[in-house]
Amino acid sequence: MTATINLPKIMQIGAGAINALPATLEQLGCHYPCIITDSTMVRLGYTESITDLLNAHGLGYGLFSETMAEPSEDSILPAVALVQREKYDCLLALGGGSAIDTAKAIALLATHGGSMRDYKMPRPVNLSSMPVIAIPTTAGTGSEATQATIITDASTDEKMLCMGPGLMPMAAIVDYELTLSLPSRIAADTGIDALTHAIEAYVSRKANLFSDQQAIAAMKLIGQNLLKTCQDAKDLAAREAVMLGATLAGIAFSNASVALVHGMSRPLGVHFHVPHGLSNAMLLPTVTEYSISSAPTRYAQCAMYMGLIDNIEDENQAHQALLNQLKRINQTLSVPSLAEFGVDKDVFFSTLPLMAEQALASGSPNNNPRQVDKDEIVKLYEIAWES
Repeated sequence: MTATINLPKIMQIGAGAINALPATLEQLGCHYPCIITDSTMVRLGYTESITDLLNAHGLGYGLFSETMAEPSEDSILPAVALVQREKYDCLLALGGGSAIDTAKAIALLATHGGSMRDYKMPRPVNLSSMPVIAIPTTAGTGSEATQATIITDASTDEKMLCMGPGLMPMAAIVDYELTLSLPSRIAADTGIDALTHAIEAYVSRKANLFSDQQAIAAMKLIGQNLLKTCQDAKDLAAREAVMLGATLAGIAFSNASVALVHGMSRPLGVHFHVPHGLSNAMLLPTVTEYSISSAPTRYAQCAMYMGLIDNIEDENQAHQALLNQLKRINQTLSVPSLAEFGVDKDVFFSTLPLMAEQALASGSPNNNPRQVDKDEIVKLYEIAWES
């Protein structure tokens, strides 16, 4: 099988990597960036650290600090107009996955016009856009190394998945020191998100030898360090491991695709505003248990790579170890149930048919080892409610 691999052109990784930003801009031939971020990054001083670097090297810049946690097309249009008006030559995406997804969408529309619906899957985004330099401040989404963005159509409450090499950031600066002030809730949710990426990439029907190696490394790094980094914020070695694992997991799923967990999690974000990483955490044990029978060896290997067992001679034992650990992670990191999060039961159950349709429409469930139809997705949502 032949695999087409897409990666950022430049990756700066490790403590202090942010200091390489001016040199990275020079390598890319960029001289007038616009920072795409949110008000929290401004308040916490992250944006100032970027502007100080740019000022020290005599670089002008712009700032758009109104990105949303669940970006919609309406929310990005003011930034598109700003970028076109001021003629910036690149975007610096500073923040979590939402900021990076927003920057990718802004670059696409500012360069080529149209609406995000024009670029949603199954149409691949092959068009090259203005460069995006991704600077993640969470260890989870892996968006700095993926060719995907998710933007909500507010008129239909649909999370539109857009994918293709044209959405790959030109550069990624992965500095784990930028995650040291993360609130524990965000650290937990984004870490589980990264673990979900690694597992789904490994069991995906589109998995290949290259993506497997990234997913395996990610599972080793995240599986053995996620709880450590959430329970002890001063464990820098664990924080660095999870940060690198998140990037590798992003590379893995960008080149193999995610599956049913992600397909089902997106509607939870649209209809009930459950943060993406948290919705993945809510669904991962249920969907994994449902899917194991169709890829028993792969799921057993996940348990081994996460350090839960020494070998896979007894696959059933490995499966149980994996499921127990996923549930233990959720319990230890206080992942709430849907009811505890505040989702209204009657509204939830009445929305299930629509959410199942939207999950299928995303295409991600097609990559799941066990194929699923609308009725089965509804049933899985019902099981997740009881979990």
